[in-house]
Amino acid sequence: MAKNDGPRINGQINARTCRLIGVDGSQLGLFGIRDALRIAEDQNLDLVEIAPNADPPVCKVMDYGKYKYEQAIKAKAARKNQQRVEIKEMKFRPKIDKGDYETKKGHVMRFLKKGARVKITIMFRGREMAHPEEGRKILDRLAEDLRPYATVEQQPKMEGRNMHMLVAPIKGAFDEKEPEGKDKKEN
Repeated sequence: MAKNDGPRINGQINARTCRLIGVDGSQLGLFGIRDALRIAEDQNLDLVEIAPNADPPVCKVMDYGKYKYEQAIKAKAARKNQQRVEIKEMKFRPKIDKGDYETKKGHVMRFLKKGARVKITIMFRGREMAHPEEGRKILDRLAEDLRPYATVEQQPKMEGRNMHMLVAPIKGAFDEKEPEGKDKKEN
């Protein structure tokens, strides 16, 4: 017999006695498995072991097909409401020019606006490894520029020839705000 992933039902239950719960959720008391099975069969329902590790195990009289269907619907609804957090990556070099920095910062802002977390990587080559503080300056500058929109989730860390930092968007930071200084319409 193949092992199934759900709870044991009807003939699969191998305990001698069980604590029985009725269809309406009321506790019926302790019963032998044969008696509990007979009660379930009289109602044309299944005996389902819902707490196998209890002593004695807890079994419930229910329509197992309907129960499985409802569980599948709940699982599908949970998956539908789940958000996948995306991590984008933006690579910088220690000797990045001002214009290139602004362009890449704009890309990072766009990713943050869409709700993605952004991994910022500074790539060092050759002799640039002798001056990791140059890469740290760029990451600190970027963190400061993004402060109203993002929080630093992982502080800059050196790994091999690269330095990484992870930023996450602040909820509501990109919502439309009314320009300050303008009075609301007067009636």
